[in-house]
Amino acid sequence: MWIYEKKLQYPVRVSKCDPRVAKYLVEQYGGADGELSAALRYLNQRYTIPDKVVGLLTDIGTEEFAHLEMIATMIYKLTKDASPQQMEAAGLGAHYANHDNALYYNNASGVPWTAAYIASKGDPLADLYEDIAAEEKARATYQWIIDMTDDVDLQDSLKFLRQREIVHAMRFKEAVEIIKADRDTKKVY
Repeated sequence: MWIYEKKLQYPVRVSKCDPRVAKYLVEQYGGADGELSAALRYLNQRYTIPDKVVGLLTDIGTEEFAHLEMIATMIYKLTKDASPQQMEAAGLGAHYANHDNALYYNNASGVPWTAAYIASKGDPLADLYEDIAAEEKARATYQWIIDMTDDVDLQDSLKFLRQREIVHAMRFKEAVEIIKADRDTKKVY
């Protein structure tokens, strides 16, 4: 059961219209290692994960939806006052022609989101290692986007998200150790 609070997990402030950075942020909206993919991956994997760590996947998967909402807010704020010419100059001309300023699940190159981004092997360790890798890739992408903007307000929100990726990777690493320890204990039936 989820309880939705009508506020973002962390405040999103943007100091200027910047469709160029919005184009890059779209990667975290609908890309392979973005927030939508992560949320769906973790909430799907929890059905084949041991009970000892199922809550972790539920918690992190739910939090990823909160991050998706933050990214959507950032993109909206970065493009809401952009002219069609600014959108085109930022490489978002095709997006504007198809969707105006509406959000659409695709990556920064314009490739639509696909369920193929959701990795789920059914083996708890394989899935958790995939999750660790996904969190580290998302962390790296956030850092690169931080490096590409001079908007300190936007950087603040992006740093929050980058830090959450680090925390999630650490939690998944802990879950790997829990599963390994449980696997190595002698079972008596």
